[in-house]
Order: sequence, then structure tokens, then C-alpha cells
Amino acid sequence: MLAERRHQLILRALRSGGPAAVTDLSEQLGVSPATIRRDLVKLEEDGLLTRVHGGAVVEEGDQPFAEVAEMRVAEKDAIAARAAAMVEDGQSVLLDIGTTAYRLARQLHGRRLTVITSNLVVYEELADDEGIELVLLGGMVRREYRSLVGFLTEDNLRQLHADWLFLGTSGVRPGGQVMDTTVVEVPVKRAMIKAGDRVVLLADAAKFPGTGMAKVCGPEDLDVVVTNGPVDPATRSALEEAGVEVVLAGRVQT
Repeated sequence: MLAERRHQLILRALRSGGPAAVTDLSEQLGVSPATIRRDLVKLEEDGLLTRVHGGAVVEEGDQPFAEVAEMRVAEKDAIAARAAAMVEDGQSVLLDIGTTAYRLARQLHGRRLTVITSNLVVYEELADDEGIELVLLGGMVRREYRSLVGFLTEDNLRQLHADWLFLGTSGVRPGGQVMDTTVVEVPVKRAMIKAGDRVVLLADAAKFPGTGMAKVCGPEDLDVVVTNGPVDPATRSALEEAGVEVVLAGRVQT
């Protein structure tokens, strides 16, 4: 059986039945446990599953915004406060989708800024703040995730420029690659990176390595990572080699 076909069958088995042991997959596919282990390593490198003791599990897709918004709020607020302190009045700020960007928006009230976003919750948070020039990007509405996506969003971004981009993620791989669980969001994130002068990744400790099957960018596309906990040594090394500043909420990591 070709490796590509095995990979398809492994992913199908994991999606239909949850976590699976190496021995079970070996019996189902009629190949050796060693072959299955190599397959699992490759699939994990591609961001398509997570290896666990004795087997693997497929990562779930995006959770609805309302569910994620209730998770790790204190950590996100610490990251948001540190990120907001980077911005000077009069500057332009591009905010990505996601709940950490929303927590950052809450820190921007009363500031004299231009805020550009495809995040509907950010728009709702700042709509009544008259000191903020608010630019809402066009696009198709993803209702469950409170975001705008598609070629209209990307076209809008090509016409705009921001001093800062604050980017969210579902996971950061040991090599420093920024990942996302939803393929449709990736082109928008990439267009945001091109539109921002300085790119700041907002990633709480759970995002190392987090989840995600689709690569958004490499560490070379980032200027700063703001997090609330220590970054694992492999990821930290990859970020440092790319010249990325790693900032802990409250202090700079050394």
C-alpha cells in the first residue's frame, strides 16, 4: 500500500473512532507497527494529528467563538495588556480574528488610534468609541467564528497598511511555524502579514504547540511573540534564530 493511501486511511480511522493505538492501526492496515509509527511522525510534522502515548489523535477544528472566549481569560488579558502597551497614540493597528485579539481590543478604549479588523467582535467592542477610527474589512461572514473571510477581505487588505498587526494562532510548532486549524482563514492571515509593518503574534502558553493543520507563516515573518509562559527550548531557539523578540507578559524572556 502506498504511503499516501495509508495516511488517508489513518486519518479516516482517527476521525471516525477517536484516539487509536499503533497496534490497532497496524492490524487494520496490515503493515508493521514500525511503519505506522513512521506514518504518524510524518502526519504530525504536517500538522494533521497529534501523537500520544502508544498512538495518535486527530486534532479537532475550530471551536465556536463563544466557547473559546471563556477559556484562559486571565492569560489572554495579560497578553493583551502587554501588547496594547506597544502601541502609541496616532498609530494604526490591524487586529486578527480570535479571542485574544478581542481581549486586546478591550484594552484600546480611550486611545486615539485607527483599528482595522475582520473580527466582528472587535468591531462590536469598539464601534461606540469615538476616539478610534474603525475600519471593518469586507468579506463572507463566518457566523460561528465571528469573522470575515474570502477574496473580498484579501482585496481590502491589499489596499491598506498598518503600523502593527496583532496576529492570533491555534498553534506554534517547534520550528516556529504559525499554524491554524481552518484553511479558509489562512489567506486572510497572510494578507494581514503583508499589510503590517510590525507583526506581533499573540499566543498563550497552550499554543505551544497547540493545534492546527494549515501553516500560516514561518518565524521569519514575525517581529515579536507575546506570551504568558515559557516557550519550549526548540521553539524559542527557532524564534531567536529568526530574530524574533519573545516577550512574556510583564517581562522580556532572556
